[in-house]
Amino acid sequence: MPELPEVETIRRDLEKKIINKKIVLIKVGKPKIIRETVSGFKKILLGNSFVSISCIGKLLIFRLKKENKWLLIHLKMTGQLIYIKNKKITAGGHSWPSQDLNLPGAYTHVTFEFFDHSKLFFNDLRQFGYLRLVNSKQKDDITASYGIEPLTKNFTFTNWQKILQGKTTNVKAVLLNQKLIAGIGNIYSNEICWQAKVSPQRPVNKLSKQETRKIFNATQSIIKKAIQYRGTTFNNYLDASGRQGNFTKFLKVYGRAGEKCLRCNRAVIKKIKLNGRGTSYCPQCQK
Repeated sequence: MPELPEVETIRRDLEKKIINKKIVLIKVGKPKIIRETVSGFKKILLGNSFVSISCIGKLLIFRLKKENKWLLIHLKMTGQLIYIKNKKITAGGHSWPSQDLNLPGAYTHVTFEFFDHSKLFFNDLRQFGYLRLVNSKQKDDITASYGIEPLTKNFTFTNWQKILQGKTTNVKAVLLNQKLIAGIGNIYSNEICWQAKVSPQRPVNKLSKQETRKIFNATQSIIKKAIQYRGTTFNNYLDASGRQGNFTKFLKVYGRAGEKCLRCNRAVIKKIKLNGRGTSYCPQCQK
């Protein structure tokens, strides 16, 4: 699943392609994907246009010009957004592992066509992703359910301490909890813990203030750098220009189980199951 850096990369690139383009045709191949009636979906979107794209955590938010509505898109595990104009492709999301650009394809569930004949396809192999139209109140209620997003003005050390206060769960569970911190998933939670030199298994109520500060600083540093390098890719993530993310070369523990730690150069990176997710860490560096 794309995490905050990947979603932000998609947002930035798609915003250059589809803003203020009138939607002239919509095809829905899998009605359950859109979370409402097909007729209602088309009624709101046909003749409309997107005036801005924002995101919170892993959720993309498209503001519509008319009707005071927003379109929410979540790619979940295998979603893709693919934009095509004059045979030039801008792709964002998963590629399963190889991107199928013969569109529309077997996994194309929603298609938008704009006035200039360009098209935006929503593909999803496993059909966990969704599109949903919401009004202003619904949008505000949904975004309010998310925790503080790293790199925003509200992500201060004081607020970070408040998030941890009274918690007895482990560090990784806190980092993965979207109601506490928005946008961090398995990749970056591993990297944050490694950079902070803290075991992902540590109960947060056992952290010293110095360790708490190190995790806070590492969160900002890792997310900022991941956005700078357009996210992470292994065999499944492409950004919205069809390029693979470049943060892979900076990964220190994720995907490196069984290899020597790049910091201490003594211990071997260990992989365990934690919070239902594969978790990699250095048993020597991370206490």
